[in-house]
Amino acid sequence: MGLLDLDAFFASVEQLDHPEWRGKPVIVGGSSDRRGVVSTASYEARKFGVHSAMPSATAERLCPHAIWTRGHFDRYREMSAKVMAILERETPLVEQVSIDEAFFDVTPGRFSRESPVAICRRIQQGVAELGVTCSIGLGINKTVAKIASEREKPRGLTVVMPGTERAFLAPLPVGAMSGVGPSTAARLEQLGIRTLGELSRADEGLLERTFGVLGPRMAIRAAGLERSEVAAAAAPEEVKSVSNERTFATDLLERDEICAAIRHISDLVGSRLRKKGLRGHTVTLKLKFDASHARTAQRTLDSPTSDERVFGKVALSLLDELWSPGVHVRLVGVGVSGFGESAPSQLALFGDASAADKRDRSALGHVTDALRERFGEQAVSYGHSLRFTKDERRGARGPSRG
Repeated sequence: MGLLDLDAFFASVEQLDHPEWRGKPVIVGGSSDRRGVVSTASYEARKFGVHSAMPSATAERLCPHAIWTRGHFDRYREMSAKVMAILERETPLVEQVSIDEAFFDVTPGRFSRESPVAICRRIQQGVAELGVTCSIGLGINKTVAKIASEREKPRGLTVVMPGTERAFLAPLPVGAMSGVGPSTAARLEQLGIRTLGELSRADEGLLERTFGVLGPRMAIRAAGLERSEVAAAAAPEEVKSVSNERTFATDLLERDEICAAIRHISDLVGSRLRKKGLRGHTVTLKLKFDASHARTAQRTLDSPTSDERVFGKVALSLLDELWSPGVHVRLVGVGVSGFGESAPSQLALFGDASAADKRDRSALGHVTDALRERFGEQAVSYGHSLRFTKDERRGARGPSRG
């Protein structure tokens, strides 16, 4: 089986769409003054030590002349779909595991008599014609294919022939295997286990006592003996909830600031609900006060809605259940769920609106969505959102930085 991994995908798409950025360090991520993190860095930026999940402030210090962008995720999804279509032309068994990764089955004789290496080279050529690149790992199971895909990047094709898995894996550090994060790697090192070869030979009882049932499984994977298959594409999961949340560069302290944030985020949720054709019964308000303390509260409506003027008022009514004057608020989130269920009978929270009022509100919401879709998110803004949209414009990065 193979694992296709798109090379610095988000940054590569930005360089494709902005030819003047090619060959320059590009970082996709949030701004440092808003506690942002790096989503993807181009290979030019990686030479300076910038990597995914790094705080944006650190990335700025390492690469002060980088080009920054917040990203265009609709565009990334569009490109991802084109890549997956290339895979599906070669094999019916494609298992997409993220926007930029997918396992695929090219077992000789199963769907084609052609060499798997030849198929992979054709896949790489097709991806390159889209304007981005990929690396591919070929191996007998998912663990081997995944590790192989990361051995030679960008534009790499690494083949681990059947029977050579143990020799390929043995010298690699334990952290090279997916699922072994820094914490697990540190515990393995305490046991004197630093490489996948050492992990494959470790005492099964010791691993089980230390990691539970996952311990022996790690050893099997480290030996290249995992048994795995590419799963057929599953039906899209039913949407359970639609939500938005925002972390603020400066903590909110005043009630009017917090209420404005709730209304602003409710606007975003309402737009997403209408785009998905969903209406929900349950409203959730989430507040985060620091890195480790958050609280949520919920309330159920007596009829489903996608109207932020309705569920936004409910979210505001939940504020006093979570917040007291003087408490700093770092994050505000609003969510709507309960799409396929019937709400219990109860009194309307804010009085019954007439059918005409409801139609007017619905029409206004759809008109607002259409204007934003055509002219951009800032085409229509309510008063409570102006302070936040203004902050976002002020925090946006330009196309070049020196």
